[in-house]
Amino acid sequence: MTLALDVPWEWHAEVWVLIAGVVALGGYTAKVVQPKAVAAGYEPITRAQKTWFVLAVAGMWAVSDWPVHEIAEQYLYFVHMFQHLFLSMLVPAMFVLATPRWLLELVIGKDTRAWRFLRTGSKPLVAGLTFNALTLLLHWSRLVQLSFDNGAAHFALHLMVFSSGLLMWMPVCGPIREWRLSPMGQCFYLFAMSIVPTVPGGWLVFAEDVVYRHYDTPQRLWGVGVLTDQQAAGVVMKLVGGFFLWAVIFVIFTRWAHREMASDEKRRTERQQAARGRAKQGSDAEPSLEGPEAVGLSPAASSAAAPATSEERAGVLTFEDVRRQFDNNPPPDHEH
Repeated sequence: MTLALDVPWEWHAEVWVLIAGVVALGGYTAKVVQPKAVAAGYEPITRAQKTWFVLAVAGMWAVSDWPVHEIAEQYLYFVHMFQHLFLSMLVPAMFVLATPRWLLELVIGKDTRAWRFLRTGSKPLVAGLTFNALTLLLHWSRLVQLSFDNGAAHFALHLMVFSSGLLMWMPVCGPIREWRLSPMGQCFYLFAMSIVPTVPGGWLVFAEDVVYRHYDTPQRLWGVGVLTDQQAAGVVMKLVGGFFLWAVIFVIFTRWAHREMASDEKRRTERQQAARGRAKQGSDAEPSLEGPEAVGLSPAASSAAAPATSEERAGVLTFEDVRRQFDNNPPPDHEH
C-alpha cells in the first residue's frame, strides 16, 4: 500500500469555460439588465447579493477544478461527498441569495411556461421530493459507476443535483418572497430535508463490504483505507449535511424569535403610551372644584345655603318677605 500519492495537475477546460460564462452573465446582469430594472422601479443589486455571487462562483470553482475534482472522482469517496454537499446545498443556496427578484421577472417573464414551471418546481413538496429523490438515486452503485465511465452522464448528473438544490432553497430564501414559507414552516421544511440523507449515510457507515468498487484501488491517497473512506463519506452525508441544515434552522428560528420579541415590546410600549395619553387627557378635562362643589354640595343645596341678602342681614322686614312666608305657611282653616 502506498502511503502517499501525488495528485497530478489536470486542465479542466469545461470548468474554466463554465466559470467564465457565469462571471460574464453576472457582469451582463449588473451592467445591462440592472439599469432597465431600476428604471422600471425595482431595487438595485445590494452589496450582500454581490458578496453571495462572488462566494458562489468561488465555491463552484473550488469543488469542480483541480485538485478536488481529481481526488473526489479517482481516490476518495468522502471528498466526493463533500463535493456533492457543496454542489447540492451550499453553492445553490448562495446563488439563490445572490439573485434579485427582477432577474427572474424580467428575464423569464411572468405568465410564461418557464415561469409556471419554476413556480411549480419551487413549491415545498415538489422541491423537497425532487431533491431527496435525486439524493437517493445518485447513491445507487450502478449510477455512480455510470457517472465515472461516461463524462456526459457525469456532467448531466451534477447539473441535475445543482438545479434541484436551487429549487430546494426557493421556499426558504428565494427572491420571490410570496413563494417562501413562514419562518416556522422553513424550520420544519429544512428539518425534513435533513432526514432522508441519513438513510444512505447510515448504509455507508455500517456497510461491511465495499459499496463502490470504483474506489477500491490498490493505491490509497494519504493512507486512507477503502472502508474507512466509505465510512467517512457516510459521516459527511449523515452528519455534516445534517448539521449544516440544523445550523440554518437555528439561525432562522433565532431571527424569528428576536423579531417576535421586538414586535411584542413595541406593542407593549405603544399600549403604555396610549394609556398615559388617555390619563393625561382625563386630568386636563376634569373641572376644578371651588365653592360648594369642593365640599360636596349640589347646586340646589348651595342655592338653599346661600347667604341672606343685605336687607335680611340688616333685620329689615319687607313686604316681599311677608308674602313669601305667608305663601309657604298658609293659615289653617277654621270651621265656623
